[in-house]
Amino acid sequence: MTHNQVDVSILIVSYNTREMTIECIESIFAETRSHSFEVILIDNDSHDGSADAIAEQCPKVKLIRSEKNLGFARANNVASEQSTGRRTLLLNPDTVIVERAIDKLLDFADENPDCRMWGGRHMFRDGSKNEYNCWSDYTVWTVFCSCTGLSKFFQKSSIFNPRSYPGYDRMSIKEVDIITGCFLLMDTNLWDELEGFDNDFFLFAEEADLCVRARKAGARPTLTPDALIMHDGGGSSPIRSEDRRIMLIKAERQYHRKHLGFFGSKLACLMIDFRVMGLALTGSFKHLVTGNPSPQASLNLLKRRKEWA
Repeated sequence: MTHNQVDVSILIVSYNTREMTIECIESIFAETRSHSFEVILIDNDSHDGSADAIAEQCPKVKLIRSEKNLGFARANNVASEQSTGRRTLLLNPDTVIVERAIDKLLDFADENPDCRMWGGRHMFRDGSKNEYNCWSDYTVWTVFCSCTGLSKFFQKSSIFNPRSYPGYDRMSIKEVDIITGCFLLMDTNLWDELEGFDNDFFLFAEEADLCVRARKAGARPTLTPDALIMHDGGGSSPIRSEDRRIMLIKAERQYHRKHLGFFGSKLACLMIDFRVMGLALTGSFKHLVTGNPSPQASLNLLKRRKEWA
């Protein structure tokens, strides 16, 4: 595969997000003016007419129609097989490019080529700050803080909520552990070296795994505040909340087994088990005492344990 035709290959995975996806594509073409690019979109067997609408309204897009939902990781890997760009940009369909964000991110990459992996700043559609553009690594301690609720109750604490970088205002350049996969740029030769995403991940945690492997290969994931996108989050995967929680738990457990070592992963997964059981018991107790709220959601997580464990 040669990567010398365009500056960047933009990979998008869509799944039942027709209007958002078209808005995202239109923003790419409107706001990217100083760098050459191609958009490669793979539709994960949407049932809302996404593929037909994109083919009709966005003829410049390289469209791949998948006959089944491949998930985020595998779909990006399939899309990347058709890329020709010197760099690869992973972009969610529920994002909107503003203020020439892709141009600015590519400029930043050209100025800091040794990083090999770059990301930008996010905001919600109402203009407020979106701080979910980066994370620190999972550790046994971060899993403990999450499972015990410490990270929720002490959100501004770098001790109890370290994964969220609570001291970082997102308005300065910063090297981070993990860049969120909805707006993640990397050298295509690095993507090829890593063989893209790990196909064992379906949805969630795949970018954490990718960034860990990239750092081991010498990359330094770095953010710039100049490249700004609108991103509310969650829109690119319209899945009911219970199924979404199950997929997230499953992905995190996969990650822990792969990266936290034998004892660390056992401990982390055990804490997750206790967390789910605790939610079910707490919900049942509250329901018995007050009659509200219903514990059904937490009980269903426990009943469906085989799906995530």
